[in-house]
Amino acid sequence: MSIEYTSSEMMTVTAARALENGMTCFVGIGLPSEAANLARLTHAPDVVLIYESGTLQTKPEVLPLSIGDGELCESALTTVAVPEMFRYWLQGGKISVGFLGTAQIDRYANLNTTLIGDYHDPKVRLPGGGGAPEIATNAGEVFITLKHSKRALVKDVDFVTTLGFGRDGKGRDGVPNIGKGPTRVITDLCVMKPDPETKELTVVSLHPGVSREDVVEATGWEIRFAGELESTPEPSERELEVLRELKARTERQHAGD
Repeated sequence: MSIEYTSSEMMTVTAARALENGMTCFVGIGLPSEAANLARLTHAPDVVLIYESGTLQTKPEVLPLSIGDGELCESALTTVAVPEMFRYWLQGGKISVGFLGTAQIDRYANLNTTLIGDYHDPKVRLPGGGGAPEIATNAGEVFITLKHSKRALVKDVDFVTTLGFGRDGKGRDGVPNIGKGPTRVITDLCVMKPDPETKELTVVSLHPGVSREDVVEATGWEIRFAGELESTPEPSERELEVLRELKARTERQHAGD
């Protein structure tokens, strides 16, 4: 029997599956947090989730509204000062993966969360980088998740807030003590990985019901596809059940019910 699910659920489940049990993950708020907590509640119960506010091995019952949400501190093994979080844990090489979201991403996986348009006369000002620039350079690798559209996936970001592979794909070349950078990008249409040589994002897997044309039409550059293109496995009933209950719990909590 076919299982019904939304494209957003497909994206979250696929992103969650990228996390392996036992990983130490520095989690961004929003879509990354949703995916990371789904992983913790399903196939990766021993994943260690860390948030920018200093909460270590946190196990929230509901999704946090921000890094300052009390739920993170209340459910954490311990909470440390932000300088310790970044200097000892992140820069000390103790983070397996950083899980980030973004407003814009380009073909070389650079992220923009600063502004849209010209720097001196922007159309829109965005929240800024927060800890993402440090996470992207110091974590062992980086996963990125966002909804797929031409507005979000652009040939060149308007501003490089967080380094992927630089404007030419060579931004990490020869730089010591730096992580691998983005190793996969998960959207509601597909999964992309950087080409081993050029570092340009390449589609390696299409979600069920998504065509190459769908991805091409929703991407702001001439996107490339892997020679052996895979089909992303559908969500399981359990994954969907856990995700939906997590989101329902979160809505009730934030509504004050």
